[in-house]
Formats: sequence, structure tokens, C-alpha cells
Amino acid sequence: MAKKKRKNIGMRTRGGASLRKRYGRIMETARAYHKCPSCANPSVRRVSVGVWSCRKCGYKFAGGAYTPSTKLGQASHRIRAQA
Repeated sequence: MAKKKRKNIGMRTRGGASLRKRYGRIMETARAYHKCPSCANPSVRRVSVGVWSCRKCGYKFAGGAYTPSTKLGQASHRIRAQA
């Protein structure tokens, strides 16, 4: 039986398998394309930690460290919309 090939996430043997897997999942979502809140096009990429930019319309905004929107940010938008 052939071994399952794992992705190279830039970490070596330290930290343990569960931490490497968790880091791999987080960085996979951080490097993916996300939907722009301005033009709704899936072209938002992470510039740096917490800074996101749309490659199509040039919209730059602050968000979470690994995702453009956080649960806390979504809750605050709901509260602000009700008031």
C-alpha cells in the first residue's frame, strides 16, 4: 500500500503531527481566494496579517488574521444593523 503524500507546509519535524495539520489547514484557508465585500468577486487575497485586498476592484480592508471576516465582526455588523 502506497503512503499518502502530504503537503509541504514549511515546517519540519518539531511540534507534532496534530499541530502541523492544524497549521496546514489554517494556512490553506489564508492563502485561498475569498469573496470581496465590495464587488462580490472571488479575488480577495491576504496582504499581511489582518490586511486584505481585492485584486479586481482594489478595495483594501482590515479583517481577521487568517480569514477576511471573523465571527466577532459578523456579530457586530448584525448588532449595528438592528440599531
